[in-house]
Amino acid sequence: MESRKEGILRHLAVIMDGNGRWAKKRHLSREFGHRRGAENLRTLCILCREREIQYLTVYAFSTENWKRPATEVSALMSLVIRVFRQYMDELEREGIRLRFIGDRIGLPAEVIETMVEAEESSKNRQKLQLIIALNYGGRREIITAARALSSNILAGTISEDEVTEEIFEQHLYLSDVPDPDLIIRTGGEMRLSNFLLWQAAYAEFYSVDCLWPDFGAEELDAALEDYSKRQRRYGGV
Repeated sequence: MESRKEGILRHLAVIMDGNGRWAKKRHLSREFGHRRGAENLRTLCILCREREIQYLTVYAFSTENWKRPATEVSALMSLVIRVFRQYMDELEREGIRLRFIGDRIGLPAEVIETMVEAEESSKNRQKLQLIIALNYGGRREIITAARALSSNILAGTISEDEVTEEIFEQHLYLSDVPDPDLIIRTGGEMRLSNFLLWQAAYAEFYSVDCLWPDFGAEELDAALEDYSKRQRRYGGV
């Protein structure tokens, strides 16, 4: 890879953290915080399209989030369906394509049906790809890819000596999507939390104290300005 000193950003990834804390500060339910966070995702999509960002990946529900109270998990699953229904026409007008990464096993049938419908109905849109990580874990993605690659080796379609990083990447969830250039985490934390572990190898990381429902144009532009000043050498000089 070559150095990208010019600061071009094609793929933005966001760990949308802080919905619960935002709601608690206002004496509201966590479910209300998640609804406000979903509304803010709509805003971020428009902001990214206006800034000519081509890919936006957001961490909506991790493989570890099943540990949360059942009522909260149920509310989050219902939110996926509600948001798509509410914004489907606007997403079409804005030219936004929807895609999902994660393990669909264990998800409610209606959620899976919504995901399939969202992907199929938007597949020809070209202004922005919104990739939603749902029931996603970076370690699980790597294991899933390793299993698929092992099956190919056992079947004789590829030999061990032919395995490269590029071959391995072809077995990840969306191999046609470039690695993220910048990962933003709201809520002030400084960890990836099992998000895009393979793809984040050379991503720039930006943490902001702002809780996700309050993250807007000013905060996004500050992150993009910071990113534009960094030099990405990919191990070079």
